[in-house]
Amino acid sequence: MVKNLKRLIEQVAKDKNLPEWVVERALKNAIALAIKKDRRLKEDIEVSLEEDQIRVYVVRRANGEMVRFPLDISTEDVNRLAAHAAKEEFLRELEKAEEERGYLEYLELEGEVVVGIVRKVEEKGDVLVDLGRVVGILPKKEQIKKEEYKPGAKFKFLILSVKRRGGRYEIVLSRTHPRLLRKLLEQEVPEIKRGDIVVKNIVREPGERAKVLVHSEDAKIDPVGVIVGVKGSRIAPISEELAGEKIDVIRWTPNVEELIKRSLAPAAVSKIRIDWQKKRAEVAVPREKLSIAIGKHGVNVKLANKLTGWYIDVMSEEDFEKLASLK
Repeated sequence: MVKNLKRLIEQVAKDKNLPEWVVERALKNAIALAIKKDRRLKEDIEVSLEEDQIRVYVVRRANGEMVRFPLDISTEDVNRLAAHAAKEEFLRELEKAEEERGYLEYLELEGEVVVGIVRKVEEKGDVLVDLGRVVGILPKKEQIKKEEYKPGAKFKFLILSVKRRGGRYEIVLSRTHPRLLRKLLEQEVPEIKRGDIVVKNIVREPGERAKVLVHSEDAKIDPVGVIVGVKGSRIAPISEELAGEKIDVIRWTPNVEELIKRSLAPAAVSKIRIDWQKKRAEVAVPREKLSIAIGKHGVNVKLANKLTGWYIDVMSEEDFEKLASLK
């Protein structure tokens, strides 16, 4: 009987392209389940495929430890149940093993970008995504608000995490994480992948606006121009992938005043006043450019704050001068 099961394990492992230990574990689980059902046992059962026969143990807690006790069962009964399990339960156990292997492969892809197809939108708003061999979940909080996730629609997702919950794996995806934008930039701009251009920081208001702070040690390289591309050829596909998210690419500088000015792109700053102790900056822009500097719902200045780590107070040139006269 054991020789037959060993041959079965070898053949199934070959056919399914699975490691033999995975197939053997699935078979032993199937035999254990069949014995538990037949004997109506509640304790855990452990099965061992030894040279001459199948040995079965009951796992119980004794003196605070888990101990194996041989189960009183005849060889004929074990062989009968094993043969039944090999036909029935084994297939279900094997499916679980294959599914687990698929999820484990994605465990190595945490932080990477994958393409998936929307399968279903659940009642609470979470989206189930078909990733091929496995299914991922896009929680509502990881969705771009203005995007519509219709079944059959294809998107790029960041694999945020792969977790085991309740005996099953769960692949959590994101469309809002800054790392998604970083990875899309690496895919589109080989100079980033090679290290010729360094992305120092990324901040996003998903689907609305993003700011990317970049730098190159090579004086011959214009990092902003390289990333944006001729007539926006490189940045446009990324923006399109992220529901039209406007992406400001900003050249890093060690000069704080200049960095704050640049962070408010596309608005041009005319004057700036720095409070080094409070890490606060007051900046002036022409009155007609004030709405651009602040941005819709304050998004532009909020992202500039996050990008630089400074609190930036944007005002018109007139208010900037009035405030100066009051100090």
